[in-house]
Amino acid sequence: MTARLELFALPGLPMVQAGDSLPALITAGLDRAGQRLQDRDVVVIAQKVISKSEGRTVDLADVVPSPGAVALAAKAGKDPRIVEVVLSESAKVVRSRPSLMIMQHRLGFVMANAGVDQSNVAATDGRHRALLLPLDPDRSAEAVRADLAERYRANIGVIISDSFGRPWRRGTVGVAIGAAGLPSLIDLRGQPDLFGRTLEVSIIGFADEIAAAASLLQGQAAEAQPVVVLRGLTWQAPNISAAAVIRPPEEDLFQ
Repeated sequence: MTARLELFALPGLPMVQAGDSLPALITAGLDRAGQRLQDRDVVVIAQKVISKSEGRTVDLADVVPSPGAVALAAKAGKDPRIVEVVLSESAKVVRSRPSLMIMQHRLGFVMANAGVDQSNVAATDGRHRALLLPLDPDRSAEAVRADLAERYRANIGVIISDSFGRPWRRGTVGVAIGAAGLPSLIDLRGQPDLFGRTLEVSIIGFADEIAAAASLLQGQAAEAQPVVVLRGLTWQAPNISAAAVIRPPEEDLFQ
């Protein structure tokens, strides 16, 4: 039998507001698509809608930049208020230059602006806000997974995805910053290859590969398709959170 995967984006999801129930919105989107979740389906949710539903916004009018933020803003050519928010979400500055700040987020992610973003954050009341990453993306993924699993009586996975750049390649790709109900990593070390040679270093970034596939439908601009369902995967490995994907400092050759 030919191996096959299916991906579909949920249609008609509204703009998410703080306090909205994402499982309820996803259920409504599945109904509009004429679909029900099945065992081993993976629901991939863009980070922005998770953060919006959790109220992870900062009103820039309330931000008072510190001297460190003012200095870094001058170097990077950015709004000192945004830089102050970025620093508050960061463990350290990895690199900076005009128009770019690479930060180590407090959760360990190495990413531009510590995930602080203003794109697709509407300012309908005239106030300018910034959106932060969820406080605990793995916990957020598990909350959505548990609710949807109960609604559909199905053993499913949930991934919270975001767009990351890479130090060794141009372009952003979807990665998993939160995961539940599936292995974020699949360790193949010790298994044989086609010719019986024992694999020594092969660890699959399973959740990241799913997130990257889903981002082709989610898009990164005005597509308004933040939830994608991937169907047809199988796996045998135990569940592993997305936090486990972060490379420990002793293995990091790029910082």
